Amino acid sequence: MFFIYNLLGNIILLLSPAIIAYRCMIGKEDPKRFTERYCKYKEAQNKAPLVWIHTASVGEMMSIIPILKKLESNKKIKKILLTSTTTSSANIFLKFKFKKTIHKYFPIDTDLFSNKFINFWNPKIAIFVESEVWPNMIKNLKLKKIPIILINARITKKSFDKWIKLKKFSKSIFGKINLALPQNKETSKYLKSLGVRNVRFCGNLKYYDNKYKKDKKNFTNSKLKNYKVWCAASTHHNEEIIIGNIHKKLKRKIKNILTIIIPRHIKRTKSIENQLREIDLKVQTHSQDKKIKDKIDIYLVDSFGINKSFYQLSNITFMGGSLIPHGGQNPLEPARLSNFIIHGAYIKNFTEVYSYLKKQKISLMTNSSLDIEKIVYEKINKRVSISKINKINDLGDKVLKKNLSELNNYIK
Repeated sequence: MFFIYNLLGNIILLLSPAIIAYRCMIGKEDPKRFTERYCKYKEAQNKAPLVWIHTASVGEMMSIIPILKKLESNKKIKKILLTSTTTSSANIFLKFKFKKTIHKYFPIDTDLFSNKFINFWNPKIAIFVESEVWPNMIKNLKLKKIPIILINARITKKSFDKWIKLKKFSKSIFGKINLALPQNKETSKYLKSLGVRNVRFCGNLKYYDNKYKKDKKNFTNSKLKNYKVWCAASTHHNEEIIIGNIHKKLKRKIKNILTIIIPRHIKRTKSIENQLREIDLKVQTHSQDKKIKDKIDIYLVDSFGINKSFYQLSNITFMGGSLIPHGGQNPLEPARLSNFIIHGAYIKNFTEVYSYLKKQKISLMTNSSLDIEKIVYEKINKRVSISKINKINDLGDKVLKKNLSELNNYIK
């Protein structure tokens, strides 16, 4: 199976110049840094062993920030390498002022480049986040006797069903992982079935409040005192138009209502703006003017790293990716800021988190726009109690401590 995987990898490698050129055109690749995919770096080869952490994108990176902060304060650690696969995560990394940590893009997972990457950066430990499992990289790390840890591990049933179809191949990869720290019980079960010998349940790192102070300098809210505000966050295609129509109905009952839409992918901003204007809504984008204009219906947030500013102004948030079969988005940040959470039925990516919020009576599921309208109308003036938020934070503290305790056994 490795032969077939490498054959496909080499085909992708041959096509990669065209693929990367296209990705640069659409903003999914950095024209100044795409050579990192081929393990070409401006720095000299790293000699002293470092700690390497790999994440996929923004969500995974944000979950690992508390771990990074703790590792940065560890005097035994001189350098940390953080890799990811998306430009959005690279942009988020720049907002942090780490002293020991540098960021690079993850290389193409061929036998050649995985070996080249390991030899260049000389990691003493490799920490993969959530579901980042790359066969060639894991195989070559194991050959060089470098410990492999899968932290905040997440395997969905859909992913497990795909891996288990190639049982022998899967076990040859997962069996090389030295330690897996799953974020939920379902993943624990799947990891054991896939051949991981050392599985220790620690909980989901996303429960932890990383206390990241997002940039609020570019946002002025002096006129917001005249509005009743609610948020629709991490929305996906078709969800914005649903939210827009809900706003129109709510406006009949609440004259001064303002709906803040924070799309998951800000590159869709123009099309969202056009859609909403087609149904006669007055839209203002954050990048156009930070000051709220008069008689605005929708404030469309098209900038990274400022979500927290808007959750602080709201009492209720609809979490996107849940009215369509996407799998949902992480609701913990708005919940932690005392927002009641509304979501649809498609939440398989965060089933355990939503279950916890439901038990705390902080969230409610619905597939009906009429129900969303009713809930917003009912909750727009009510904040979730601090006692409930403290329970989330207490759980997050325990999860972080457990994960760090397990990592410290490998970081010497």
